[in-house]
Amino acid sequence: MYVNAAYLNNHLPAVVDKSKPLIVTSCGNYRVKTRPVVETKRPVGRSDYQLLYIASGKGHFFIDGKEKIETAGNIILYVPDEPQDYVYYKEDKTEVYWIHFTGSDVDTILEYYNVPVKNNILYIGTSPDYQWIFGQIIQELQLCRHRYEEVISLQLRNIFLLISRSLESNKSFSNATEKEIAMAMHYFRANYNQEISIEEYAESRNMTACWFINCFKQITGQTPLQYILSMRISNAQ
Repeated sequence: MYVNAAYLNNHLPAVVDKSKPLIVTSCGNYRVKTRPVVETKRPVGRSDYQLLYIASGKGHFFIDGKEKIETAGNIILYVPDEPQDYVYYKEDKTEVYWIHFTGSDVDTILEYYNVPVKNNILYIGTSPDYQWIFGQIIQELQLCRHRYEEVISLQLRNIFLLISRSLESNKSFSNATEKEIAMAMHYFRANYNQEISIEEYAESRNMTACWFINCFKQITGQTPLQYILSMRISNAQ
């Protein structure tokens, strides 16, 4: 399993710090390749907040005794002391980014960006912007350059802003349209290593190519071709 992680001041335990409005304590990236199962069980949760972003594959989350299988483009937000129980499987080829944060004004900041804390599983799309920002946060934590704590706090706010924008964009689409795009994403993930005609795919689903491409980009932040290319690059890496 590939792991790239970094911790504030190299401090591993969960941290609760109210000295600033928003503080990033750790950030990392998992790519499940060799281990058959990667499991996390925290019956009483953690004392800080955790945000997970599924970049590819899927994750199995157990909430209130029920399993929810969430695919690429979903985020999961855990608040302090909320039980955490989730599993990644090798065959799903999961890649996930995670970040832990704390602070005196976290709830207010999340509310400002319209990020709900009760409905903690949200679809926000698979824009490469998320992966780039997470990568920048990891790098800042590893290099510890001057005022890096402030930089990563602003970068986390940028993630919240992108989430807010994605959720607002998704409101303009019907459930049927979102389901159609989710089906297309599943098809592209399963067949990214083959030649795919966007026009032929749209026609097979009784859609015009122009309408399909426009909806796909507004919901995911990428055109279908950009999404397929990002899958090819990710898996090549």
